[in-house]
Amino acid sequence: MNARAHFTRMQDSTADDWRLIGGEFMQFSRALPDRVLAHLKLLDGDYGGFPIDRYSHCLQTATRAMRDGRDEEYVVCALLHDIGDTLGSFNHPDIAAAILKPFVSDANLWMVQHHGIFQGYNFFHHIGMDRNMRDLFKAHEHYARTEEFIALYDDPAFDANAETLPISEFEPMLRRVMAQPRNTIYKKVLDEQPA
Repeated sequence: MNARAHFTRMQDSTADDWRLIGGEFMQFSRALPDRVLAHLKLLDGDYGGFPIDRYSHCLQTATRAMRDGRDEEYVVCALLHDIGDTLGSFNHPDIAAAILKPFVSDANLWMVQHHGIFQGYNFFHHIGMDRNMRDLFKAHEHYARTEEFIALYDDPAFDANAETLPISEFEPMLRRVMAQPRNTIYKKVLDEQPA
């Protein structure tokens, strides 16, 4: 059993407690890529009525981005853009964005967080919604980037005959991207921990 702090209220914690908790946090955080990959694989076999399962869609989206020469961070965003489907049926982009937020640029984060409404341009009119809802963001600096992500990678990634690389092609990228959090309140603690 690992050592544990002894406080019953956080206000009664000590610096020694937080050194102990910080050490445990570091061990736990190192396994984050494994947990993310395991969660992504929950989409395997989940068609939800789509032509291909959601896992294949994520792999295909990432394959398209990688083959187009996008950097690793962008490819990882393409890979994980729909990871929230299992837990956030009504807000899956928010789940994906929350997972990626500590590791990606503001541009990529905004793209992932808003990709759902941008993809809606392709189908909202079929379900009684306004397909131009994305235009609410027309003046945003990342509008064109998100529109392009949908057009080039997300929208065409439902093709059972298209190239779809296995997760092993993307796992090293995901591990590298998630190795260096840069947008988190815990950055100072992480930077001070031995490797």
